Amino acid sequence: MAETKAGAPKSFTPYQTAPGEEYMSGQQREHFRHILLAWKQELMEEVERTVHHMQDEAANFPDPNDRATQEEEFTLELRTRDRERKLIKKIDESIGTIDSGDYGYCEVCGVEIGVRRLEARPTATKCIDCKTLDELREKQHA
Repeated sequence: MAETKAGAPKSFTPYQTAPGEEYMSGQQREHFRHILLAWKQELMEEVERTVHHMQDEAANFPDPNDRATQEEEFTLELRTRDRERKLIKKIDESIGTIDSGDYGYCEVCGVEIGVRRLEARPTATKCIDCKTLDELREKQHA
Protein backbone atom coordinates (compact mmCIF):
# COMPACT_ATOMS: atom_id res chain seq x y z
CA MET A 1 0.00 0.00 0.00
CA ALA A 2 1.66 3.24 -1.10
CA GLU A 3 1.43 6.37 0.97
CA THR A 4 1.35 9.94 -0.19
CA LYS A 5 3.57 12.46 1.58
CA ALA A 6 0.66 14.42 3.03
CA GLY A 7 -2.03 11.83 3.25
CA ALA A 8 -3.43 8.42 3.53
CA PRO A 9 -2.44 5.28 1.70
CA LYS A 10 -3.66 5.58 -1.83
CA SER A 11 -4.08 1.96 -2.91
CA PHE A 12 -7.50 1.05 -1.61
CA THR A 13 -10.82 0.64 -3.34
CA PRO A 14 -12.98 3.76 -2.91
CA TYR A 15 -16.16 3.05 -1.00
CA GLN A 16 -19.29 2.78 -3.13
CA THR A 17 -22.27 4.06 -1.16
CA ALA A 18 -25.43 2.04 -1.72
CA PRO A 19 -28.62 3.95 -2.53
CA GLY A 20 -30.27 4.97 0.74
CA GLU A 21 -27.28 3.84 2.82
CA GLU A 22 -26.97 5.62 6.14
CA TYR A 23 -23.87 7.77 6.62
CA MET A 24 -21.20 5.96 8.65
CA SER A 25 -22.95 2.63 8.41
CA GLY A 26 -21.18 -0.41 9.79
CA GLN A 27 -19.69 -1.14 6.38
CA GLN A 28 -18.35 2.40 6.05
CA ARG A 29 -16.82 2.28 9.53
CA GLU A 30 -15.11 -1.02 8.68
CA HIS A 31 -13.87 0.47 5.38
CA PHE A 32 -12.19 3.30 7.26
CA ARG A 33 -10.92 1.03 10.03
CA HIS A 34 -9.23 -1.08 7.33
CA ILE A 35 -7.65 2.01 5.72
CA LEU A 36 -6.41 3.35 9.07
CA LEU A 37 -4.99 0.02 10.23
CA ALA A 38 -3.22 -0.56 6.90
CA TRP A 39 -1.77 2.96 7.03
CA LYS A 40 -0.59 2.46 10.60
CA GLN A 41 1.02 -0.87 9.69
CA GLU A 42 2.84 0.76 6.78
CA LEU A 43 4.17 3.53 9.05
CA MET A 44 5.28 1.03 11.68
CA GLU A 45 7.19 -0.95 9.04
CA GLU A 46 8.91 2.25 7.94
CA VAL A 47 9.98 2.94 11.54
CA GLU A 48 11.44 -0.57 11.72
CA ARG A 49 13.32 -0.05 8.44
CA THR A 50 14.76 3.21 9.74
CA VAL A 51 16.03 1.60 12.92
CA HIS A 52 17.75 -1.16 10.95
CA HIS A 53 19.14 1.29 8.41
CA MET A 54 20.63 3.50 11.11
CA GLN A 55 22.15 0.50 12.90
CA ASP A 56 23.58 -0.92 9.69
CA GLU A 57 24.86 2.35 8.27
CA ALA A 58 26.27 3.90 11.43
CA ALA A 59 29.97 4.36 10.88
CA ASN A 60 32.69 6.51 12.29
CA PHE A 61 34.03 8.15 9.16
CA PRO A 62 37.50 9.66 9.49
CA ASP A 63 36.55 12.46 7.08
CA PRO A 64 34.55 15.17 8.89
CA ASN A 65 32.54 15.89 5.73
CA ASP A 66 31.45 12.27 5.46
CA ARG A 67 30.47 12.24 9.15
CA ALA A 68 28.50 15.46 8.72
CA THR A 69 26.69 14.06 5.68
CA GLN A 70 25.73 10.91 7.58
CA GLU A 71 24.57 12.89 10.62
CA GLU A 72 22.43 15.14 8.41
CA GLU A 73 20.90 12.09 6.72
CA PHE A 74 20.09 10.53 10.10
CA THR A 75 18.64 13.82 11.36
CA LEU A 76 16.31 14.05 8.37
CA GLU A 77 15.21 10.43 8.84
CA LEU A 78 14.54 10.98 12.52
CA ARG A 79 12.54 14.13 11.81
CA THR A 80 10.42 12.22 9.32
CA ARG A 81 9.89 9.37 11.78
CA ASP A 82 8.87 11.87 14.48
CA ARG A 83 6.18 13.28 12.15
CA GLU A 84 5.05 9.73 11.43
CA ARG A 85 4.96 8.93 15.16
CA LYS A 86 2.58 11.87 15.62
CA LEU A 87 0.55 10.62 12.67
CA ILE A 88 0.32 7.14 14.23
CA LYS A 89 -1.14 8.80 17.33
CA LYS A 90 -3.75 10.57 15.16
CA ILE A 91 -4.55 7.27 13.44
CA ASP A 92 -5.08 5.63 16.84
CA GLU A 93 -7.35 8.52 17.87
CA SER A 94 -9.34 8.11 14.64
CA ILE A 95 -9.76 4.39 15.30
CA GLY A 96 -11.00 5.34 18.78
CA THR A 97 -13.63 7.64 17.26
CA ILE A 98 -14.76 4.78 15.01
CA ASP A 99 -15.18 2.66 18.14
CA SER A 100 -17.11 5.42 19.94
CA GLY A 101 -19.35 6.14 16.93
CA ASP A 102 -18.12 9.72 16.46
CA TYR A 103 -15.98 9.10 13.37
CA GLY A 104 -16.92 11.00 10.26
CA TYR A 105 -18.54 13.96 11.99
CA CYS A 106 -17.00 17.42 12.38
CA GLU A 107 -15.72 18.01 15.91
CA VAL A 108 -16.65 21.71 15.61
CA CYS A 109 -20.10 21.83 14.03
CA GLY A 110 -21.16 18.17 13.99
CA VAL A 111 -21.95 17.87 10.28
CA GLU A 112 -20.86 14.91 8.16
CA ILE A 113 -17.26 15.22 6.98
CA GLY A 114 -17.99 13.07 3.94
CA VAL A 115 -16.73 9.75 2.66
CA ARG A 116 -14.50 11.19 -0.08
CA ARG A 117 -12.83 13.69 2.24
CA LEU A 118 -12.20 10.94 4.78
CA GLU A 119 -10.74 8.71 2.09
CA ALA A 120 -8.37 11.53 1.17
CA ARG A 121 -7.55 12.25 4.82
CA PRO A 122 -8.79 9.47 7.13
CA THR A 123 -7.65 11.36 10.23
CA ALA A 124 -9.74 14.44 9.38
CA THR A 125 -11.73 15.72 12.35
CA LYS A 126 -13.31 18.76 10.73
CA CYS A 127 -15.60 19.32 7.77
CA ILE A 128 -14.14 21.24 4.85
CA ASP A 129 -15.90 24.48 5.88
CA CYS A 130 -14.54 24.46 9.45
CA LYS A 131 -11.06 23.48 8.22
CA THR A 132 -11.11 26.30 5.67
CA LEU A 133 -12.08 28.80 8.39
CA ASP A 134 -9.20 27.55 10.56
CA GLU A 135 -6.76 28.04 7.70
CA LEU A 136 -8.05 31.55 7.03
CA ARG A 137 -7.61 32.43 10.70
CA GLU A 138 -4.05 31.06 10.62
CA LYS A 139 -3.22 33.22 7.60
CA GLN A 140 -4.59 36.34 9.32
CA HIS A 141 -2.49 35.72 12.44
CA ALA A 142 0.69 34.77 10.60
